[in-house]
Amino acid sequence: MGLLDKHKSYSDAYGSIRELGADPFNVKFEAVLSPTEGVVNGRPTILLGTNNYLGLTFDESCIEAAVAASRSLGTGTTGSRIANGSFGGHIELEQAIADFYGRRTAMTFTTGYQANLGILSTLVGRGDHLLLDADSHASLYDGARLGHAEIIRFRHNDPDDLRKRLQRLKGQPGNRLIVTEGIFSMLGDVAPLKEIVEVKKEMDAYLMVDEAHSLGVLGEKGRGLAEAEGVEADVDVITGTFSKSLGAIGGFLVSDMADFEVMRVVCRPYMFTASLPPSVVASTLQALRRVVEEPGLRARLNANAQRLYNGLAKMGLELGPRCSPIVAVAVDDQPRAIAVWKALLDQGVYLNLALPPATPDSKPLLRSSISVAHTDDQIDQVLRAFQRVGEQYGLLDSNSKQRASA
Repeated sequence: MGLLDKHKSYSDAYGSIRELGADPFNVKFEAVLSPTEGVVNGRPTILLGTNNYLGLTFDESCIEAAVAASRSLGTGTTGSRIANGSFGGHIELEQAIADFYGRRTAMTFTTGYQANLGILSTLVGRGDHLLLDADSHASLYDGARLGHAEIIRFRHNDPDDLRKRLQRLKGQPGNRLIVTEGIFSMLGDVAPLKEIVEVKKEMDAYLMVDEAHSLGVLGEKGRGLAEAEGVEADVDVITGTFSKSLGAIGGFLVSDMADFEVMRVVCRPYMFTASLPPSVVASTLQALRRVVEEPGLRARLNANAQRLYNGLAKMGLELGPRCSPIVAVAVDDQPRAIAVWKALLDQGVYLNLALPPATPDSKPLLRSSISVAHTDDQIDQVLRAFQRVGEQYGLLDSNSKQRASA
C-alpha cells in the first residue's frame, strides 16, 4: 500500500471536478491590480472571493509602513520569539491589539490558524470538555483535537442544544469551554451570542469567540460581534486574524484572564514558530489605526454588502440567513455548482466555490466576500453576470427573472 493510497477517494473526487473543465482550487492570477481587480486567463476579473473586507491590501500608508520596516529591520525574524527574542514592533502590535479590545493581554501568532491551534491545544486538556459549534472553522476543530479535551459538538447556533449538552455534564469534573464564531465563514451568519452568554453563565462555563471575519466589520468600533451584542465582558478569550480586514497575515488572542501570560511558555504553536516579519507587523499596525480612525469604512462595507445581497435575493437565489460581507449562493447539486462557478469566472467574476463536506447542510456554495473597495458599478456587473449565468443553468425561475430585469 502506498503512502498516498489512503487519500484515493479525495484524489478521485478532485479528478472528477477537473474533468468538468474547472479547477476552483488552483486559480492562477497573472496580476492583482487592486483589492477588487485582477487578471485571470488574460482577462480583467472582479475579485469577489478574497475576504479583503476593508480593501487595505493596497492602502498606501500600510504599504509604506511595510517598506520602511523591511528597510530598517530586514525581511524576517528567522526564528520564534522564545528563541530569537521580540522586536519592538511585536510588543507595540500586541499592546495596540490589547488596547483596541480593552483587554489585559494580547498574543500574536504567525497565522490565524495557529492562534486557534495554540489556544485550544493549550487552554483545555484531558478531563476538560470543549463544546464546539458544529459549523466551526477547520482550525478550531484541529486545535480541539490537539488539546485532548472531550469534544462535544452542539447544533449550529442553537443555544438550547448547547444548554442540554452542558446539563449532561453536571457533576463531572473538568472545565467547560464553549467555542463559537462571530461571523461564520461559509454563509455569513452570526452566532446568537447573547443567548450563548446566558447559557455560559447558567452552566458556569468559559466562552471563546473567533472574530476572524467580524473584526473591522461589526461593532461601533469594529471589535466584532461581542461588541455589537454588548457582551464583551462575558467573553473570556477572543481570537482573530490579520489576514482579512487588516489585509496582512497573522493571528492573535486577547483575554483578561489572570496569568494569561503563561501561554507564552506553554503554547507550542507560539513557542516553535518563526514570528511575524517586521513588514507585516508594521502594515498590520497601520491597518489597525485605519480601523480605529475611520468608522465610516464599516458603513460603506455594509452598504456594498446590502447591494449585492439584495440584488441576488431579487433573482430568487438561495442565500444565507442574513446580509453580511459574506454572501453565499446555495446550489442544489455539485456538477451545476462547478459549471456556474466556471461560467462566472469566464465572465470576469472570481468567487469561491465551497463544496461538501466543508459546507453547512452539505450543499455546494458560490461564496462571495464583498469589500469596501468594490464600486457600485462592479457590484452591478456581478449581478448582471449572475443573472446571465443563472438563466443559462436554470437557477432562476420565470418570476425571479422578471424581478431581476426590473
